[in-house]
Amino acid sequence: MTVAAAARVRTLPRQTSRRVPTPVLAGGVFLLALALRLVNVGRSADLFVDELIYRQLGVSAAQGGFPRTSEGLFFLHPPGYFYVEAGWGKLVGFGPDLVTGVYQARLVNVLLGAATAVLVLLLVTMAGSRTTGVVAALLFALDPYIIRQNDRVMLDTQAMLFVLAGYLVLLTLSREPLPGRPRLRAAAAGLLFGLALLTKDHAALITLLPLLIALSLGWGAPRRLMLTTLGTSVLPYGLYVGLVALCGHIVPFWHAKYHGAARLIGVVQESGFNAPGTPSLSSRLADQATTYASTYALLLVGPIALVVLLRRKDPVLRMLGLFHLCAGLTLLFALAHGTLEEQALYLLIVPTLVTLGAALSVGMQWYRQRDGRAVRRRVLLVATAGFVTAALAFSGTSYAKVRTGRDDGYAQLRDYMDKHVPAGSAVIAADGGASGGVSSWALRDKYKVGDWVTREDRSRAHARYLVVPWKVIDQGYGRMDAGTAQRLAGEGRLVFSFPGRSYGTLALYKLPLPPGTERAPAPSAAGDVRTGTGHGR
Repeated sequence: MTVAAAARVRTLPRQTSRRVPTPVLAGGVFLLALALRLVNVGRSADLFVDELIYRQLGVSAAQGGFPRTSEGLFFLHPPGYFYVEAGWGKLVGFGPDLVTGVYQARLVNVLLGAATAVLVLLLVTMAGSRTTGVVAALLFALDPYIIRQNDRVMLDTQAMLFVLAGYLVLLTLSREPLPGRPRLRAAAAGLLFGLALLTKDHAALITLLPLLIALSLGWGAPRRLMLTTLGTSVLPYGLYVGLVALCGHIVPFWHAKYHGAARLIGVVQESGFNAPGTPSLSSRLADQATTYASTYALLLVGPIALVVLLRRKDPVLRMLGLFHLCAGLTLLFALAHGTLEEQALYLLIVPTLVTLGAALSVGMQWYRQRDGRAVRRRVLLVATAGFVTAALAFSGTSYAKVRTGRDDGYAQLRDYMDKHVPAGSAVIAADGGASGGVSSWALRDKYKVGDWVTREDRSRAHARYLVVPWKVIDQGYGRMDAGTAQRLAGEGRLVFSFPGRSYGTLALYKLPLPPGTERAPAPSAAGDVRTGTGHGR
């Protein structure tokens, strides 16, 4: 190169790297997570029984007073989510049809889930770096199990949103120098934790319990600020309990909370994998591995990240480690003794992603500080990048498979029954009639639903229809055993069938009235069988 050419090179303007502003990055994460959750938010996931109950509670909350169902006041869970749902209904309206109403209510958690992805980004960025924050946010945005929870009318999405927001504020107080108005920040963190408790009582196990452990170990923010956070955390729930007592409902409130606590610790096993007669957790995990394998893999490597954080002396990392640790201990107890239900996993997978992102930051820093030519460190770097890439790739494949399929059996069943089964007809629900199976809650607004099994009961109720979600019955979750369901179905004629992911074959049978029964007004003709797979289960 000539001297003149070298001079020209030296005088060229230096290219400077421009980082994307954090608000722009957060906005992109929000829009990505929102779009992923909005695609086929209705038909890709069938109705879940809790959704039907919570939608009714949201409608009730919009009418004023404490939320109630058709069975009376509801105190099993706090009312925080139901009032948010009520506000959403006031804003966009309540769909007159039950299925439409549930689909509209799902949009609340779609928005909250997208906002949670932003909080994951910000929290991991605070604890480590923006690069690992983006990785954690992408894993959250695309994870198939997380999307399923965010797309249901459930309490966990809102509760976790407030939990992460509380930690985001609290952790600003865990490093020197302290920001301005630290007591106000500590109180704000406590109020956010309190809103999580007002959404779901179980949030205490991942908010109050880590705070108490941190106080005993001298970790986290200064002690006076941690005490402020702890004190304000219980304030919203305390006001709620005081209002319940003032309105004279403390007795039913106490009974509901006692029953809920008995379920939580496993004294009462009404549902979940530890309930008698239900499938084992291992069989359920194996059945869903093709959909949620990436989620399981992230959970398996989570303890490694937890150890990395707890061994660091950084107060932010240790606080996040306690968050993850308490979530893990809660799930382990539920696995061993308590009521373990699938939605409980959401309270562990989100802390897992946060700690994984923070631990990845620690690993990247460790890598930079040492000789990059070391074979062991390069192997670790490649393995980590490969694991993250594989998890994202599998999540994307699983997402495409679920979103391009249909799993809206109850919506199609209701559409069929609207046309062929007169309103007010008696319908036998194999998964639980008046007791509250999904069939009961999905049909009780138009039909008389019960679990009449004997010929005498069927005669008195003029029950001529039987609804069977066969997967629920075969797995032992219904009130009717499989033999009884098969016997009743054998007496009738299959008039509707839908093969779905959630409930297997959802079937409607038209039954003959037992001999000698005084006939009720005859329903319209049931028509031909509508089925995607033919007869059978």
